[in-house]
Amino acid sequence: MTTSTILLLILSVFIAAGLSFYQYFYKAKNKSKINLFLAFLRFLSFLGLFLLFINPILTRKTFEIVKTPLPIIIDNSESIKDLSGNNLNPNLFEQLSNNESLKEKYDIQLYTFDKEFKSNEKVDYSGKQSLIDNVAKNLKQLYRNVDYPVVLFTDGNQTQGNDYIYSFQENTRVYPVIQGDTTTVFDLKINQINTNKYTFLKNKFPVEVFLQYNGNEFLNSIFTIKNGNQTIFKKNISFSSQNKAQSIQVLLDATSIGVQKYTASISSSKDEKNKMNNFKNFIVEVIDQRTEIAIISDIIHPDLSALKRSIEVNQQRKVTLLKPNEIRNIRDYNLLILYQPNNTFKSIFDQNKTALINTFIITGTNTDFNFLALNEIDFNFRMSPEKEDYFAAYQSDFNLFAQENIGFENFSSLENKFGTISLKGNAKTLLNASIRNIQTGNPLLTFLEIGKQRKGFLFGENIWKWRMETHLKKKSFDDFDLFTDKWVQYLTSNSTKKSLEVDYKSYYNEGENIQVTAQYFDKNYELDENAQLNIVLTNKETKQTKSYNFLKSNIDYKVEFDNLEKGNYAFTVKEKESKNSFSGNFEVLEFDIEKQFVNPDQLRLKQLATNTSGKVFFPNQLDQLTKSLMENTNYLPIQKEVVKKTPLIDWTILLLLICVFLSIEWFTRKYNGLL
Repeated sequence: MTTSTILLLILSVFIAAGLSFYQYFYKAKNKSKINLFLAFLRFLSFLGLFLLFINPILTRKTFEIVKTPLPIIIDNSESIKDLSGNNLNPNLFEQLSNNESLKEKYDIQLYTFDKEFKSNEKVDYSGKQSLIDNVAKNLKQLYRNVDYPVVLFTDGNQTQGNDYIYSFQENTRVYPVIQGDTTTVFDLKINQINTNKYTFLKNKFPVEVFLQYNGNEFLNSIFTIKNGNQTIFKKNISFSSQNKAQSIQVLLDATSIGVQKYTASISSSKDEKNKMNNFKNFIVEVIDQRTEIAIISDIIHPDLSALKRSIEVNQQRKVTLLKPNEIRNIRDYNLLILYQPNNTFKSIFDQNKTALINTFIITGTNTDFNFLALNEIDFNFRMSPEKEDYFAAYQSDFNLFAQENIGFENFSSLENKFGTISLKGNAKTLLNASIRNIQTGNPLLTFLEIGKQRKGFLFGENIWKWRMETHLKKKSFDDFDLFTDKWVQYLTSNSTKKSLEVDYKSYYNEGENIQVTAQYFDKNYELDENAQLNIVLTNKETKQTKSYNFLKSNIDYKVEFDNLEKGNYAFTVKEKESKNSFSGNFEVLEFDIEKQFVNPDQLRLKQLATNTSGKVFFPNQLDQLTKSLMENTNYLPIQKEVVKKTPLIDWTILLLLICVFLSIEWFTRKYNGLL
């Protein structure tokens, strides 16, 4: 307590005593023991009230023992049960969690994981996925700025996520306990299949297959690819102790339109412990035409190559780079991308007045805006010769197609001439232009529809930087390429906008997270955020039907299905009020990723232990693990001083005492006839 508080407390004692003396002894004729008792009660009541007014802070010091956390993480995926067989001990981790010596030194906490990371869940080894990387992410959130060990019961076989070897924090020491039979067994496996998602009718499409052999003997095997019941490719493959991996490249014919399902398999005369990884399904969609896109430019610029690469990620599209004088008939193309047009583009604009081909115009520092203003009546341009850098500002109310914010605000600026760009018609803007976080009012990326013709405008060059920055950030071009795919898909289609748009894939792998997205538009073709969308999913083979409601996100509605069994599914999406509906089909391919392994991944678990200064153990070495944890002097319990400060006003007992003192005083006066 402070000095001023102590002085106030002393003063309150004197004031309480003075008031009690004045009320019961000053000018009192009878100074009996009753008066003395009553004065004492009044003194206590006054003193209690003064204490409440002063409200001193009471400080109390205690000491507590802070133990180092010891998370024990159990892999709850199916592969643990499959690899361990009869040697699986479901209560193995309890030998550590119930160890009294460890409990005295560590704060033991139990977690399980498969696809999700959970606390104190029942261990039944039924998980369909193994995300060890997700374990590291969750531990980072739970134990920040703490040095602690981790005991990880797992086989090390991860099915999704980033490489877990480098995912754990530097202050985390991981002790993997390898589960599963580590004995090398004979196994043939299809490791991976690479092929195009789309191909064209009567074309050949490539298929690349990676095969793996686990064994020490010379072995002859047969590799086949089937389309339905028809074998379309067959080859004899030989393996040995020196040749344990092979790749096969084959060109298959696309003979039928639509989604074609293929099954690749490998077999031999020798029995295997695990035959689930001997086959793998893949699907190719065969289409009968290709979208032709022309990128027309009078200059050389890295944007041209970036756009071509990004657009042609979708195998249904072919991009041709042309100069304005090289194009003969614009009707040969489904979309014209006009890059920084000038006077040399005049013939193209003239032809398109009657052809009405959809266009995407990109401007920049080499654009002739006077020419563009004469030929593009949808905008007013007031541009100066000066250059300016424009940053993107994402517009969440954009609804022509579903496009999430992929970090547009963090991309590099696009360069264009300085000035104002104003719309004459009704356009939908995805990205507005800003200069150093100041909104200019100019669009950066915008789209409009005039009758059946669709147009897009990007007012800035150097979009190639966006694609490179996406790769630097996420080690993949996927976000940018999907963004390109969305606007190209919109501009290459002249179909009338539907009230209900549904986005889904034609096939998924069993165990994969299946997501269907939808957008519902009102009569003005604006996204209706109050729509009530429902999907009815039917298994065509079992006729089993389930109903789900869509959940609203920022720009669309989403529904997810977990653990759908293999088979063909039909679905119908319906909006409750308008009764608008959409029907479709997709197939879930047979594929259990947890059954693709025959041994624990000892190598990667040893690398994990080495990277984190831990050590690998096996289930029969738990005593050694316990000893190692107990002898580690880096994790000792710490005695921590805890100072608790409590305001006196929080003491309800003091208020009760004041009431008790006043009550006793009143009853005493009443009893002695002093009232």
